[in-house]
Parts: sequence; C-alpha cells; structure tokens
Amino acid sequence: MTAPGHPLRVVLVEDSLLLREGLVRLFDEAGYVTAGAFGDADDIVARVQGVMADVAILDVRLPPDFRDEGIRAALRLRAQLPAVGILVLSQYVEGVYARELLAGGDGGIGYLLKDRVTSLDEFTDAVRRVHEGGTVLDPLVVKQLIAARPDPVAALTPRERDVLELMAEGRSNGTIAARLFIGVGAVEKNVSSIFQKLGLEESGTDHRRVLAVLAYLQHG
Repeated sequence: MTAPGHPLRVVLVEDSLLLREGLVRLFDEAGYVTAGAFGDADDIVARVQGVMADVAILDVRLPPDFRDEGIRAALRLRAQLPAVGILVLSQYVEGVYARELLAGGDGGIGYLLKDRVTSLDEFTDAVRRVHEGGTVLDPLVVKQLIAARPDPVAALTPRERDVLELMAEGRSNGTIAARLFIGVGAVEKNVSSIFQKLGLEESGTDHRRVLAVLAYLQHG
C-alpha cells in the first residue's frame, strides 16, 4: 500500500495498445505511477503483488477469449489481495459483471464505461476514490442494476396484494376476512403464501408480519 504523501501506484490491464498508452499518459498527468501495463491478465495476482500496486484497472474482456477474463481476474485479486482497489472498464453496460464485483459488499470497487476515460479529472478521481475504499459505478450501470432488482411484491396475486395491503393497515386476519368477504382460513392461506413469496422464513426473532409489511411499504 502506498504510504501517505507518495504517488498512487497503478497496474493497468488493457489489450488495446492505443488505449493502454493513452491511459499511461493520463496517469502521468495525474501524478500516478503506472507500476505495470499489460495486455492480458495472466498471473495478475503475482504481477500486482510484485509491484506493490494500490489499484488494478482491468478491461472486462481480455485475451484469450475476450469474454469475462478481466472480471475473473478482478475477483481473484479481491479474494487474494483485498487491500488493492479494483476499477473495471467496459465498452458496454454489463450488469451481471457489476453484481459479481459488488457481491462481497466491500468498497474499493469501481465499474466504469470506457467513454468516461475521455475526462481526465473524472477518471483519475474515480481511481483515487477506489483507492480510498469507495465504490464508483457508472450512472448507466446503476440504472441497470436498479431496473434488474427483483421485486418480490410483484410476484403476489391480486388477492395476496389485497391481504398484504390490509396487513399494512394493521388489520387482523378476522378483519381482513370480513373486508374481503372470505373465510379466515383463506386469509391464513394467503398470508402463508405471502411469507413464502417474500422469502420470510419462520424465525424466533423476526416478526414475519412486520417484515412483510415493510416489503410492501418499500415497494410502494
């Protein structure tokens, strides 16, 4: 890890020679040290560790297959060198890869579209924030992640949604039955189905009825 007052050390993995050279110049202008610049992610952990890099910047698609080599390399780095910041660059919005990187819940992660590298200040600031343990996501990536987020309430039937709405009002099963003109047994079946669809397993500490209502309120 770079000591306070010393320039930030970066390892760059990008198969395009033109872009790689351009990024190296950009880092020079920002006062960063390019400790290594490679066209593939072979032995990435040893490379990053060997030059004591602070941040690794990787293209998503790298040789030999140009599929997800960069992401897999980033995940190896995160597992073996968790103190190293990781910034992934992509030509397109690929939400699946972003979710993989963020799955651990830790900071020091970034996912940007390559279009962002045209702005010196914006890009070098992203590198700095990743180094400091922040999370940097391209706005388009954020939009896709939000759009793809599962909505368990959407899986409920119209009757189950009616029951859940009355639960949110604090109604008992008997009152819900009277309001919906159904039997109490039918209400209980709907409530059980709601719990199941919302993934609310019976627990000795959590009140499933309250958690179901919270899910409803968050949905609304």
